Order: sequence, then C-alpha cells, then structure tokens
Amino acid sequence: MAQWQGKRVWLIGASSGIGLACAKALHAAGANVVISARDLGVVSVWAEQSQQQGQALTLLPLDVTDALQVRDAMRQVAALGPLDMVLYCAGHYRAHRATEFDLTDMLRHQEVNYNGLLRVLDAALPVLLQQGFGHVSVVSSVAGWRGLPNGLAYGPTKAAVTHLAETMYMDLQDKGIGVSLINPGFVATPLTAQNNFQMPALMSPEDAAKAMLQGWAEGLFDIHFPKRFTLWLKLLRLLPYRMYFALVRRFTGL
Repeated sequence: MAQWQGKRVWLIGASSGIGLACAKALHAAGANVVISARDLGVVSVWAEQSQQQGQALTLLPLDVTDALQVRDAMRQVAALGPLDMVLYCAGHYRAHRATEFDLTDMLRHQEVNYNGLLRVLDAALPVLLQQGFGHVSVVSSVAGWRGLPNGLAYGPTKAAVTHLAETMYMDLQDKGIGVSLINPGFVATPLTAQNNFQMPALMSPEDAAKAMLQGWAEGLFDIHFPKRFTLWLKLLRLLPYRMYFALVRRFTGL
C-alpha cells in the first residue's frame, strides 16, 4: 500500500501520539481518513484547520469498550463507501508491577488493548470480506515480545494482539485482505511519559508514522521500529530465560 490518494482509512485511536501522527501523515498523503477516538479534543482543532483549508476530515467519537458504539461507528464508516484500511491504534498503558497488583487497571488494559480490537474486528471483518479487499493493521508493541518490568498489565495484552494478527494473516491472505502488525519501540507519547527510566532509541510520533507508511509501502507484515533497538530485542527473544532475566535486570535496574 504505497498510493494513498483517495483511499479510505478508518483509524481508531488518534487522540494523541502515534495515532494522531499517523492520521496526519495519511491525510497529507491524500487518504480520506475517518478518525475515531474517545477524546477528539486535539483532533477537532486539527479538523477545523483542515476544513478551513478545504481538506475535510471525518470524526466519529468512539469508546472501543462499548460494543454498540463500535457497531454504530462501523455502519457510519461503511455508508461513506468502500473501506481500504482499518487501523487500530487505541491503547491504554500504566506501569504495573506484581508487587502492587491492581485488578481494575489490569482489566482496563485488556478492555482497551485487546477486547476493543476484537469489537472493531467483529464489526469490520464482515464488511471487508463482503467487499473482497482491504487491509487490517494493528498497533502492538515490542513489550509483547517477552516479559518486561513495569509491563505486567500492558505486555500480555500486546502479546495477545500479536498472536491474533499472526493468525488473521494466515486466515485472510487468500481472501484479498491484507494484515500487518505494528511493533513500535519507545515513542515519545503521553503514555511513555509515565516511564521513570531512560528509554533507549526514543523516537518521535512523526518518525513512527513515517516508519509505518514505509512498512505498508514495502508490503511488510511485521513493521517494527526503530530497527537499531528492535533488532536487538528480537535477538533477546532467543535467549534462554536465565540469561534473559539477568540481562533485563542489569540494563533496566528493575
């Protein structure tokens, strides 16, 4: 997917960070972006500016934890015409450790990061299958590759997202529907601003969006960035647990 002019993209989760930067990048590339988010405050300002420049955006408020809202949003998106991509960027993150286990927050991660995606897929996949083309792209995280300190709530949900995307790819590849998985490293967003440790290879949301568009243009399934960080993490996945645990403790101090 390299040419975006006239393509319709439904982007869920664009109130800030990667989602907002990607919405702007797709819009600049000529895509018709339908933006859904629980908080459309910042997006609304940008939408008003775009409207004044004759470049209208479609905004649909959406809480992905509400199945009825998701279905209604999908009906509104489908009414606009063929859908070329569904991009799920919605996410919730709070640093969480087993020494301060918080069930409510654990379940909140699951509701937004994984169950929210399931609700969107439940509404969107029948539409894509009926039209016979399209693409599903989901934002996971390198935090889902292996267990990491502070990731007790967040990491497992992203591991589930990764597993889901891998299976969807195999199920949908002969149906004309593409699937891609986005695995960012550390990106400067309101979510990662909570971290109280030095984040290696920290990148801007705008650079993350560029990496995503480049990955789609190359037809990749696994779009991970920045490579100077994520390739090392891929190697760490191969280590036996004794070595892995020792290295993580050494480099994080946690």
